[in-house]
Amino acid sequence: MAVQEARQGGEQVGAHGGGCTCGDCPHGAREGHRRAVAAFLVKRDGFAAGEGLPAAVAHSASASRQWVSDELTQSADAVAERGRAEGGAWLARLWHRTAFAVWGGFVVLLLVQALTAIGAGWTAARTAGLLAALVVAGALSAASWFHRARGGALAPVIGEDNRLSTSRAVAVSWVLFVAYAVLVLAGRLAAASDHAERDALISGLELARGAGVVTVLAVVCAIAVLVRRVVGLRVLGQRLQKIPADRPRAADLLTDDAGRGTFADIQYVAISAVALVFAAVRLARRPDQLPDLPWGLAVVVLISAATYLAGKYAEGGRPVILSVVRSREAGDLDAPIRTGDDIEIRGAGFVPPGAQTADRLSRMVVRIGPVNVHVPLVPVTGGFSNPTDTLLTVPVPVDVEPGRVEVQVVTAAGVETNACVVDVTD
Repeated sequence: MAVQEARQGGEQVGAHGGGCTCGDCPHGAREGHRRAVAAFLVKRDGFAAGEGLPAAVAHSASASRQWVSDELTQSADAVAERGRAEGGAWLARLWHRTAFAVWGGFVVLLLVQALTAIGAGWTAARTAGLLAALVVAGALSAASWFHRARGGALAPVIGEDNRLSTSRAVAVSWVLFVAYAVLVLAGRLAAASDHAERDALISGLELARGAGVVTVLAVVCAIAVLVRRVVGLRVLGQRLQKIPADRPRAADLLTDDAGRGTFADIQYVAISAVALVFAAVRLARRPDQLPDLPWGLAVVVLISAATYLAGKYAEGGRPVILSVVRSREAGDLDAPIRTGDDIEIRGAGFVPPGAQTADRLSRMVVRIGPVNVHVPLVPVTGGFSNPTDTLLTVPVPVDVEPGRVEVQVVTAAGVETNACVVDVTD
């Protein structure tokens, strides 16, 4: 439908042509981004079919390729700008949703407490649980308001790359659960009138009772801090390429930067969720002490955390050039590389995860000697044939002096590959 609208007239001109960010406006940031994407797809597929080329460049394959690449780059930059505006507006609206979700959880807990009290009767532990949930919900709502420009209550789990961080999300979940459990014990302690009952509640906080939960909490918090440090050092050392996202998504917890599901993240989230459910059931059954997480389950969580950390160390890698050869089309004679020829750069890691969009691909540069050559975008139906993660095709400019020159690729993340030496003849 978006593509049909673009074909029928493109973006409408008016006071709300997609630039405003008000959440209720039908022509706001989301509508502007949708229309920009539709216009770009129409233009890309049209160029892929050979349509829209001006007569001045149609006679030259290199000139038409460069013209098409420039046109697509400009259109892609407009899409990226609309995407950033839409992402900022989405984050600004998110704090309302997080606040509603928090209080919705409180209402669910209230209904569960009321239903389970039928027949069993209302107890002080139920009152303490509701009061603890009220305190936690109030604290999260206040945090949502203070961080309303950065996603509300989700602000602490959004990483520097504008994605949801799996390690931070798991750590925050355990922190909130332990805080809630301690508040439940504090509420019961405040309501206890018997001296023996107060002593029993205080003994419920002893390390021997909650050693498993305390160990898991310490490990997941350490993992969250360590992963941030590891990722930062690997990015600075050019061993990991990071591309910021337009906005965070729930799928970020289970996928890599390219949107592909990763085993390390999935198993960490799944096992942590199962352990949290078990601990919550233990707290409901024994609200007079910290949940005694069995050591067997605690060790499973620790193994899962170690696997997640190992996955962070193993992911990524520096892009590398394996070879550079002269590009040859059907009917061409074999010949050395000369200025004006196309060369194929073969390697791996040229397109970082999350950089598959046209605006990111257009930032790739090949350094041939002292000359920087922007990699042209070559459209095909549904995508691009150049550049790819393993192959780049660029022309050798006339400014390159004959002789032995070095070839390097600079990716969209700003990472440089190794240098490959080639001979350029007259």
